[in-house]
Formats: sequence, structure tokens, C-alpha cells
Amino acid sequence: MRIADCAFIGDWRLAILAVTLFAAACGSDHAAVERPPTVAWKHVGSWSGRGNRQTESFTSDTGGFRVHWATANETPAGAGRLKVVFRSGDSGREIIDAVDARGVGRGTEDVSGDRPRWYFLTIESANVDWTVSVEEPVAGTRNENR
Repeated sequence: MRIADCAFIGDWRLAILAVTLFAAACGSDHAAVERPPTVAWKHVGSWSGRGNRQTESFTSDTGGFRVHWATANETPAGAGRLKVVFRSGDSGREIIDAVDARGVGRGTEDVSGDRPRWYFLTIESANVDWTVSVEEPVAGTRNENR
């Protein structure tokens, strides 16, 4: 029996072709490989207290933020409130109404402003201890080789 007469010969040639094409596609040209975008978060600031507060100004390169907030020690029960507003560092006008929570709790809010600018927060609170932290997204690409 000759090798050419075997039924598997067509499959064997197809497998070699597939391996060759795969190896060519994988090549060593890493610059041509499209990397998926990733988002890292840059810490902007953290604040805590009981009662109202206005933060110092901070700048934003993107106009987008992630706000982590928590409330605790509500007294009297049912009377707690937390409101966090991003304001223009130039005019003081309200830009983003980020958090409006009642009672004890915690959460994370993703919010967007109208553009990169200077901001500050007004934090209005009643009958709760609170913590607020703000992060800003930083775009990048993931290095798949690490």
C-alpha cells in the first residue's frame, strides 16, 4: 500500500497547512497586535466626617470619576442623609450630583462631568458619620506578556 492511497493523507496535509498559517499569524511582530484597552483608577482624594464639608479643589484630566461612599452611626435612626455634589472650581456651579443617600449604607457611583476642569466637592450630611473617596479613570493598555 502506498502512502498516497491512505485515507488520512488529506487530513494530514490540512493539519500541516493549518499549523503553518497559525504560526505565520502569531509571528514575532508584537506591535501589530491590538491590545484591549484597560482602565486604571487614580486616587484623587478621601474625606470623612460628620456634618457638612467643602473639599479643596482638584483637577480632572477626564471629567469622569468613581465615588466610593459610606455612612454609619445614624442617630436618630431613620434621619441620616448624605449628598455629594461636584462643583466647578471656577464658578462653584453644580456639575455632577453624585450621591444622594439616606440612612446607613455604602456604594460606588460612576459619574461624568461635562469636561476636564477644576472641581471641588460639597458634602452635605445630617445625622450620620460619612466617608467619601474619589478616583479618576486613567486609560491604558494591558500588556499580555507580563
